[in-house]
Amino acid sequence: MRNGPASGRSAAAPVDAPRAAGSRATVRGRLMTAVVALTAAAMTVSGVTGLALQLRATDARIDDSLERAVSAVRTSQAEGEAQADDTRAPWSSVRDLLRRAVEARVPAEHEGMLSLVDGAFDLRPADETGAIRLDTDEELMAWLAALPADDPLAGHPRTVRTSVTEYRLVTVPVGVEADPGVAGMFVVASDRTAQNADVWRIFLTYSVVGLVALAVTSLVAWFVVGRMLRPVRVLRDTVRRVTESDLSERIELTGKDDLTDLAASVNSMLERLERAFGSQRELLDDVGHELRTPLTIVRGHLELLDPADVDDVRGTQALALDELDRMQRLVDDLVTLATADRPDFVRRAPVDLGRLTDDVHEKARGLGERRFVVVARADVVVAVDAQRITQAWLQLLANAVRFSAPGSTVRLGSEVSGGRLLVWVRDEGPGVPPEEEARIFERFHRGQADRVQHGAGLGLPIVAAIAAAHGGRVLLEHPPPGAGPGVGVVLDLPAVGLVDGEAESLELVEPHR
Repeated sequence: MRNGPASGRSAAAPVDAPRAAGSRATVRGRLMTAVVALTAAAMTVSGVTGLALQLRATDARIDDSLERAVSAVRTSQAEGEAQADDTRAPWSSVRDLLRRAVEARVPAEHEGMLSLVDGAFDLRPADETGAIRLDTDEELMAWLAALPADDPLAGHPRTVRTSVTEYRLVTVPVGVEADPGVAGMFVVASDRTAQNADVWRIFLTYSVVGLVALAVTSLVAWFVVGRMLRPVRVLRDTVRRVTESDLSERIELTGKDDLTDLAASVNSMLERLERAFGSQRELLDDVGHELRTPLTIVRGHLELLDPADVDDVRGTQALALDELDRMQRLVDDLVTLATADRPDFVRRAPVDLGRLTDDVHEKARGLGERRFVVVARADVVVAVDAQRITQAWLQLLANAVRFSAPGSTVRLGSEVSGGRLLVWVRDEGPGVPPEEEARIFERFHRGQADRVQHGAGLGLPIVAAIAAAHGGRVLLEHPPPGAGPGVGVVLDLPAVGLVDGEAESLELVEPHR
């Protein structure tokens, strides 16, 4: 149904409802998880690598001992049996050779030896202190008895597992020419499980210590990360307190790290927002006030209008049209100011500044009964928006006419000096009171003369916006002491020209007066 909830979605929960606070992972939690995981992985890799190296070293030590035992047996077999006269004769029997091999080697700890004759147990060492008894492991003895006479691995270390333990052993076949038909075997074995037990105990100790260290590291990291993220929490709390009606909250800056830079950037953003919202509220208040007055006037006269009185109708019509024209000018000015921040507000093109000065001078003649004089004229081509510069220039001239007496002189000029383009207007009016100089370029600010003449207070802000769009500013100039009353307003812009479509600074050009 059209009015029913969508399939598979609860109508009670909004689509963009934020997740509950308890269901979302915090930055602190994610950082802690990463720190603990990386630390645990590093400790595990280190421990496992160390364990593998120790086990390999233990096996190498065992194999070296077994190989030395094989070498000793084969050397004894090759040299023969020692005689009373310090000579040597061939061995007379296999048992004698095996007895000599068993008696000549002292078994190390966790090591055992024995000899077999024709597959049956024959002899083991008399001193077995620290050694192991191989003959008690029935599985091992059965495995040794089953070895073939031509065992290819004879004389090489190998691993054998039984239910008792795991052995690393070597078997050495023994034969004597004087005792044919008798097969002997010398066996040396090491308890690999017992040999590696110490390594495993060390690894277990390392694991316990590592877990304790990981727990301590996690606890310390929890507080350290929390302290590091404190500016983020302060930023979050500050942003939560910021509302459309209250943008005065600021973040206290401490430290010199990236988070401090972030907090400073947020403070700057809040300041810009506060100014923008304040300017917007002031604009709305002023617009409402400015529009309310003409609307009230028109409404009041229309309510008192006598349709039968032709003169009254014409007078009311003229008054209403005048107020509507004023409202139209106000709306046009507001549109101009609203578009001043757009990239296309100013469209630069090569402009002959001298000709532009002459054109503005001609247009100024219709502004009022004043003597307009061009006192400086720059013959140079600059990259500006001719229409916007003309608009600002004529606005300054209109202000000069408004605040000066009929018949007085209004001077205008243009020049390029020190890499700056200067466009200015000077009048002989009463000037600007010192207490109003800082506010005359604010929107809807009106001086005393403006209030008398019902100005909207948007002319000079438009001039300032045009100057700012060109990368410049507007300045007030006061006449030198003793020169009489008056004031000058200067558009101070970067003097740039267009070369192959790109803006380039112009060289210094002396003003032509």
